[in-house]
Amino acid sequence: MLRYLFTEHPREVGETYLEHMGVAFGFGRRMLLGGLACMVHGFVPGIHKRTGSNTIRALNARMVVGRVDVFPGTDPADHAHGFRDLGFGI
Repeated sequence: MLRYLFTEHPREVGETYLEHMGVAFGFGRRMLLGGLACMVHGFVPGIHKRTGSNTIRALNARMVVGRVDVFPGTDPADHAHGFRDLGFGI
């Protein structure tokens, strides 16, 4: 079970554990900064007008549009694993 948790998904997307960690941390950082910009925009609507949507577009381009299909001919949703798969019910 532990090996599955740490290595299966990175292998599915063609990365090592450490490569996947670096990519995930990069995405998380961008998401946090974009989210903070949205919150600031909520208080001061005249600033960060497009930061949130630009962040989403950039992350989508990196994660979905620019992805190498490691499972040619299959639906990517068939290979997605979430907390439900682990029994967390989320």
